[in-house]
Amino acid sequence: MDSKRIKEKRSIIKMLMPPPQWRLPVIILAGIFVGLALTAFKISNASSYLSDDPRACINCHLMYPQYSTWMHSSHRQWTNCNDCHVPHDNIFRKFYFKAADGSRHATIFTLRTEPQAIRIGEAGKTVVQENCIRCHEHQIQTVSVRNVTGENYKHGAGMLCWDCHREVPHGRISSQASTPNAIVPGLSPAAPEWLMKMLRIK
Repeated sequence: MDSKRIKEKRSIIKMLMPPPQWRLPVIILAGIFVGLALTAFKISNASSYLSDDPRACINCHLMYPQYSTWMHSSHRQWTNCNDCHVPHDNIFRKFYFKAADGSRHATIFTLRTEPQAIRIGEAGKTVVQENCIRCHEHQIQTVSVRNVTGENYKHGAGMLCWDCHREVPHGRISSQASTPNAIVPGLSPAAPEWLMKMLRIK
């Protein structure tokens, strides 16, 4: 590396460095921000959103009715939340959708603007419809239905799957009060175990 480039890099570093009297406060503030970011990451259980574990969907308490109804549905044995609610055509679309949808959910929950009855958005409807067809493609292709005029037509042609299969897997009622006594997994404590022991918190 030539001396000119080395000098350029040193001048850039020098420009970014705070004056000597500000270095300690800047280090302390940076440490506080990093600590707060790591604490938020831990408390929000952010790493769980990278998995397919359905318990990630109840981190924010809003999805208890959906989790409970899924747990008691025929789909529980075969699917998890991501199987239905996240695209599966490629990994980039999958994680982009998870990030966008998760950010929207987190914002709504943080601002406490969630509706009493949660409804799926248009983007979510498209994804769920794609996944219904992806999993049940064989059934859809082999079943034809005779309509009232006696003509055969492809099963579900021109309709959303839940236009007919409304109960699957969450049932018709989707309000926050629809499963008041549902037994769902509890959230793990936000504080580390060593701190809880030290403070004698159970």
